[in-house]
Amino acid sequence: MSEAHREGEAALSLHPRTGREEREHHAEARRREFDRLIESAGCRPVVSRSMLLRTLHPATLFGAGQVASIGAEVTRHGATVAFVDHPLTPVQQRNLERAWNCKVVDRTGLILEIFAARARTREGVLQVQLASLNYQVSRLVRSWTHLERQRGGYGFMGGPGERQIELDRRMIRRQIKKLHTELARVRTRRATQRAGRRRKALPVVALVGYTNAGKSTLFNRLTAASVHADDQLFATLDPTLRQADLGDGAAVILSDTVGFVQALPHELIDAFHATLEEVTQADLILHVRDIADRESLRQKEVVEETLHRLFPDDAAIPPVVELLNKCDLTPQVTGAIHEAENGGRIAISAATGAGIDRLRAFLRDWVRRRWVERTLTIPAADGAAIAWCHRHGRVLEIAHQREYCLLRCLLPPQTPLPKGVTARRTAERTPR
Repeated sequence: MSEAHREGEAALSLHPRTGREEREHHAEARRREFDRLIESAGCRPVVSRSMLLRTLHPATLFGAGQVASIGAEVTRHGATVAFVDHPLTPVQQRNLERAWNCKVVDRTGLILEIFAARARTREGVLQVQLASLNYQVSRLVRSWTHLERQRGGYGFMGGPGERQIELDRRMIRRQIKKLHTELARVRTRRATQRAGRRRKALPVVALVGYTNAGKSTLFNRLTAASVHADDQLFATLDPTLRQADLGDGAAVILSDTVGFVQALPHELIDAFHATLEEVTQADLILHVRDIADRESLRQKEVVEETLHRLFPDDAAIPPVVELLNKCDLTPQVTGAIHEAENGGRIAISAATGAGIDRLRAFLRDWVRRRWVERTLTIPAADGAAIAWCHRHGRVLEIAHQREYCLLRCLLPPQTPLPKGVTARRTAERTPR
């Protein structure tokens, strides 16, 4: 959190509307969401105003009368920061800060502030830094005197030299290049970790959804983990992976990722590509929806649009199953509406546990459909190997011979067998 945003600092929340936008209840939902983002940044919105803009003024975005009116509100409430739910050009931001005598932050800047405060791992910090620098490099306008100075050039005659703004921009680009190099190492390390998980033959299931839809609460319930979950936007930023045991030998690697939000800045999608690679490499995607929210359908569209940005080729998108979360708050949504590997919908409540057994059973059946039938030859005295088969797969039949046991069982593909056990595949197709 920057020093300018102290806990509980008075702030203005401004919501420009052009008249070409969504219906009134959509605009009201976006206004409430933006106010919650401000609260997540540690500020206190003392004024929340929606304003119709008939013309987008290049210098200030707002009209002269609106600029004066907002300036009066800043003075009246002693606000030191104004958040604008609209992209601002560097010139507009500078002019508004001069007119209102306070800090001005647009939607992208606000989300970057929140991410900077929530990043905990080294990877998360690197990604936030990269997004912030990409955002800042276009905002080096001559709003401060040190950016107007010139420095001497190279050569005998000297020449006019370089402006400070050019030096600052070059320094930022150098830092961006360095961060790209460090994040490339992160991607390499993640690829190595994924290869290790593949050797364990465990499929990866990624949780995606709108921010505050309940992904982390569901993650904790399925994996018995203790990932931070709270009723606030972007409560979870850094990705977390845990093994989830589904019973009868079935297990998956569950991945909890950052939540999506409408108008998610492109800087964040690009910078967080290393994190979101966990989604692109998943075998199954569970789309967690807050079915109790009036904007649930619109939030679904936002998540789908973000997935399409992550997967330029729609055919590469893994199967997606919708989880209608918070069904305890919507009694009309009960049970499994439609169970299918792609396009299925299951009603659950991550908070109360309703529908979780049905979800586990669905995932268990999905995992088993990926298993192959194999006949194992195991020494009769090797009880540990026989127990291993029961623990890691599903034993269908046992035939005892003098020195060996023949076990016909279902096992995950490419599962490494215990020492001394030989196998042959007994079914050419994956059993269902």
